[in-house]
Amino acid sequence: MCFYVGILLGRSGSSFSTMAGFGILSSIALSLCIFHIAAASDPELLSDFAVPAGMNASLINGDFFTFTGFRGGVNPPAGKFKPILAFVNAFPALQGLGVSMALLEFQPNSINPPHTHPRGTELLYVIDGALNVGFVDTTNKLYTQKLQKGDVFVFPEGLIHFQQNYNSYEKAQALAAFSSASPGLVSTPVTLFGSGISSDVLEKAFQLDSSTLENLESPFQMNSN
Repeated sequence: MCFYVGILLGRSGSSFSTMAGFGILSSIALSLCIFHIAAASDPELLSDFAVPAGMNASLINGDFFTFTGFRGGVNPPAGKFKPILAFVNAFPALQGLGVSMALLEFQPNSINPPHTHPRGTELLYVIDGALNVGFVDTTNKLYTQKLQKGDVFVFPEGLIHFQQNYNSYEKAQALAAFSSASPGLVSTPVTLFGSGISSDVLEKAFQLDSSTLENLESPFQMNSN
């Protein structure tokens, strides 16, 4: 991006009648470059790909660039949603490349609860079945869509979103691509009710009585043990 801005400056500089005009354009260009660098989710590589520490680069072959974890599908329990994540911790070849994937499978009447990916935009492709999806922006506006097989939907980076298989009889399967090798995953229910946030804080924030809060926290506390 900064390279193209540089070309723009080179072509446009002579058309300014004063140095002040050129200075304004230079400032805008510099701001765009800084924004581009700051917005990057993953560090830029200085080589073709990253070699993990302790690995002999001369021994790397096609196996290093292959992820086989999607073979056989996901097979979640009845009524549940389950993903297989091809993030950098499971697929080291992604280090520094700014991409990753996940295979998502939904049993009938199951959901991927509200969550965020703080370091990556998500592009969702429905392989089979149908999904009800949505996200909430920073103005608290909800965007929803019912997706069919073959549809693609984008969830902007860092925004709370969800996916739901509303079919009572058929499974749904989707493939998610991310703009980061490690987009992160913050589950809203688990974070709120299973992370140890003070009961007093949660009761006041959600205007709950203590017994209702205990009921909300109970399944997440069990899962954390």
